[in-house]
Amino acid sequence: MPKGSKIFLPCRSLGYVSNHLPLQVRYIKSRKENLIVTCVGKSFHTYGISHFGLLSVGGLHPEDITAMTADAFHVYTACGNEIYAWRRGTELKHVYRSHRKPVHLLLPFGAHLISVDESSGVRIWDIKEETVFLELTFSNKTFQITTIMHPSTYINKILLGSEQGEMQLWNINNLKLIYSFKGWKSAITCLEQAPAIDVAAIGLANGKIILHNLKFDETVMEFMQDWGLVTSISFRTDGSPIMATGSVVGHVVFWDLEERRVASQLLSAHNGGVTGMVCLPNEPLILTSSPDNTLKLWIFDMADGGARLLRLREGHSAPPSYIRFHGANGHNILSSAGDSTLRIFNTQTEQFNKSLGKASYNRKVSKKRGRSVEDPLVMPPMTQFTSETTREKEWDNIAAVHLGIPMVTTWSYDKLKMGELKLLPERFQKKKINVNGFQDVAATCLHLTHCGNFVLVGYNTGHVDRFNMQSGLWRDSYGSPKAHDSSVRGVITDSLNQLTTTGGSDCRIKFWRFKNKGDSPLSVITLEEPISFFRSHQESCMVAAALEDFDIYVIDIETRRVVRKFVGHTGQITDMTFSPDSRWLISASMDCTIRTWDIPSCQLVDQFATEVACVSLNMSPTGEALATAHVDYLGIFLWTNRTLYSKITLKALNPSDEPQLVAFPECLKESQEEIEDVKEEPDEFLSPEQISHNLITLSGLATSRWQNLLNLDVIKKRNKPKSPPKAPKAAPFFLPTVASLNFQFDLKQPETDGSSKLLIPATLLNLTDFGKMLDRTGESGDFSDVILKLKSFSPSMIDFEVKSLAPEGGGSVEVMLQFLKCIEFMLKSNRDFELAEAYLGVFLKSHGAVVASEEVLRNYLTNIQSCHSVVWNRLQDKLLYSICVLQNLKLM
Repeated sequence: MPKGSKIFLPCRSLGYVSNHLPLQVRYIKSRKENLIVTCVGKSFHTYGISHFGLLSVGGLHPEDITAMTADAFHVYTACGNEIYAWRRGTELKHVYRSHRKPVHLLLPFGAHLISVDESSGVRIWDIKEETVFLELTFSNKTFQITTIMHPSTYINKILLGSEQGEMQLWNINNLKLIYSFKGWKSAITCLEQAPAIDVAAIGLANGKIILHNLKFDETVMEFMQDWGLVTSISFRTDGSPIMATGSVVGHVVFWDLEERRVASQLLSAHNGGVTGMVCLPNEPLILTSSPDNTLKLWIFDMADGGARLLRLREGHSAPPSYIRFHGANGHNILSSAGDSTLRIFNTQTEQFNKSLGKASYNRKVSKKRGRSVEDPLVMPPMTQFTSETTREKEWDNIAAVHLGIPMVTTWSYDKLKMGELKLLPERFQKKKINVNGFQDVAATCLHLTHCGNFVLVGYNTGHVDRFNMQSGLWRDSYGSPKAHDSSVRGVITDSLNQLTTTGGSDCRIKFWRFKNKGDSPLSVITLEEPISFFRSHQESCMVAAALEDFDIYVIDIETRRVVRKFVGHTGQITDMTFSPDSRWLISASMDCTIRTWDIPSCQLVDQFATEVACVSLNMSPTGEALATAHVDYLGIFLWTNRTLYSKITLKALNPSDEPQLVAFPECLKESQEEIEDVKEEPDEFLSPEQISHNLITLSGLATSRWQNLLNLDVIKKRNKPKSPPKAPKAAPFFLPTVASLNFQFDLKQPETDGSSKLLIPATLLNLTDFGKMLDRTGESGDFSDVILKLKSFSPSMIDFEVKSLAPEGGGSVEVMLQFLKCIEFMLKSNRDFELAEAYLGVFLKSHGAVVASEEVLRNYLTNIQSCHSVVWNRLQDKLLYSICVLQNLKLM
């Protein structure tokens, strides 16, 4: 039986690019290309640097990856106390187990791998043998290892940096401490080999960058970074004496080592700390990664020697809060998040992911400022948006409401940018808010009409306004002076723009004419609790309303009535979506459950729980997948709809039952056992062949198997060929033939025992196999096998077998009597009634004269007649009663 959900299977995740672990660069000679490896939690991604295309997704780990490194042959990842070596990004080659604490540092060292755990235990592994070559132990109180490096040309030596600010140089071949550096009274956060031999760059927690000569233990030069802790260091090797350093606030500084000054800066290169930074060898390119879920490639081609953005791969830097499929094919997902951005994620390929930009009060000014400073014009995050494809090429086709402000923004899916229009009614202009008594006005909900011409916006003041999407002009409002007495929580229109439905926290659902010509609604439905939000299904004219008491109401806007009520969630409902055929309503709640309700039967048919609550979900227009967004997760998760490719039996579930926990797609272990478990189905209900022995039951065979038995002679005569079949050429009398499809002789010598050549049978009976089976029932009295044999025969075979029962056909009177007993057995069992009637008819038609002449058969017909009369009279009474009732109904 499948664990968790019967309908939805975890498929994969979208929108993950990088996290806090530094990126790794591998040069593959066969491809003649650098590959970029980034960590995304429990897995890692491999990108090609030429087009930033996603090449492979690494194997899934049981927990988050804590350290990662790579060489020309393997990608090494640490998860907890174990270390994994991967070939080609997906093939697990080696596993190293010996650490007692989680591993946080890895360094490839030729044929060996050096690992450091949180207790500062150092182990040197033989990569192929998976054995510990050497082991070192440090105390965190005196020397807590924070970073590790292999100085160039220093054979068998590694440099260790500590939390206490000291450094130690070790020979790992003989486990000897070569030299101990006193340090700089600040924790060492990163170490990097400089292009100059014997020189290492040391990044400190206080913002200092030290270029230190390891051979003479002398500081060559020193720099100070204004933004605190140094997160990463890298050097250009293409001829420019430039050192790049990253900070925790996302800035990158390029230092001119010859002039010992700042050459240029990349302010706000990332929204988070620059944890990964690599200058590509002998190329004017630098790669950066950050926990803000971005991977960027910069090129040094500016006039002042600075870097500009060349390629970008990014996702949301904050967890998505609202997602919706866009378009009819279900390939693109629109997503908004707490970073005030609107993005498009493609479910087919990562190459088609796009960003529509960040919401800004003045997009042109923000664009001029670029990334130089923190933009004060960034708008609050989007809480809800709506989109349509009808007018996508003509004007903006996406509208969004923002947290805590009355302004509604427009976006263009076709142009991939924020629109110029800001929708705000005149009554909420800053100058008039205080005059009218409105304070803390905010747009709460909106709906874009199916034609793409109008957008309806509801506010927390109770007003509902309609705007034109092309011009952004205000067109109308509903109600006088407003639609609801309190905050509007939902607004939708039908597909023909005839009816507008609004719902508010005043527990009322109101129906208005779309072109509002009066101040009063057409009708009002009063519910027991305030409404949280609306979700609609355009084709079926159904609206699902989530209430604050965690109940769900389904309203038919044509009849303006509540048609369904679903009760079961124990937490605030966060989102709902209809299936494309409007048969299911899928809801998510803060109780960490996702439930599927069957609308026709008003039953809960599927439910499963997740680790954290789902904040938004949407079903694809084709019904292939369910997309979900969850608290504190940067990605979007896809769940496959199993009902499209396998037979699923859904049963009504008790909403009070505890749903099973299902892992997210990125957390799955692709084991054969779990796949097989998913394919298993629960036992389906099988109806018995006979519900009751008192009921007459038919066989269920096709009518062609029994209906034409009495007319078989006529059918054969009609289908008789016009010309007789040609006989094969006669063979010599002394050459027998073999029964086969091809004409051939039997050349085998007949076996003789020297006795008489005359074959005298022991009995004159010549029964067929069926006749012999029937003859054996004289002792047992069980005709079950005989009936099954008859059911398997074709009509011609049944006619032949029945005719073969007579003495002239090789049978006997005793066998004929057994056949009558078989018919009596079928009539008394009330099973296969139509077959018993047909077989009896063929028997009497073929052997009527024999039955009349044989006293045994003639006397036994009275038993058959009595059984037949009882069964037929009972059936006839029911049929006649039904016919009379139907005739009466027709006359009425």
